[in-house]
Amino acid sequence: MGELIVIRHGQTEWSLSGQHAGRSDVPLTDAGEAAAKALAPRLAQRELVAVFSSPLSRAMRTAELAGLTGVRPDPDLVEWDYGGYEGLTAAQIQETRPGWDLWRDGVVPGDVAHRGEELQQVAARTDAVLGRVRPLLDLGDVAVVAHGHLARLLTVRWLGLDASAGRLLGHPHPGTLSFLATEDGQPVISAWNVP
Repeated sequence: MGELIVIRHGQTEWSLSGQHAGRSDVPLTDAGEAAAKALAPRLAQRELVAVFSSPLSRAMRTAELAGLTGVRPDPDLVEWDYGGYEGLTAAQIQETRPGWDLWRDGVVPGDVAHRGEELQQVAARTDAVLGRVRPLLDLGDVAVVAHGHLARLLTVRWLGLDASAGRLLGHPHPGTLSFLATEDGQPVISAWNVP
């Protein structure tokens, strides 16, 4: 069975500042482009049977710079819709909601472009991705290019855990790889947050 390679897009100005970038299409920084290019040699060693990406430009550009071909945009890989928290840092949100935690407290509705999603809605999207990916893993490795919170949710759902367990994983750094596999028939994380 192949591995599911989860790639977090390269750095953006918002990932650098800690702003929540869900549906906003924020471009890669120069450092983000360099990190994406640096992934290419490691990914070239893999025989990928399929590659899926969030359709947002930061993810698609990461896939391109990492040398991935045949990339299929998948709207289920778009980052969590942060609603009214789009563009804000956790510290800014906690000014009005002391002790706020995304995994426990969720988001508030925003404008028409940022309506917001509940944790279980995002989990349902990651479950749909896994439903499409699992059969392909019988043929070899599959890569997905996604976003920080989405990658955490995808991972805990891979492990068969409740979506709220995403809080237990460290946030993958921009431009890194994580590897999900099976060991003795059980889902495992074989590597996390690899530059």
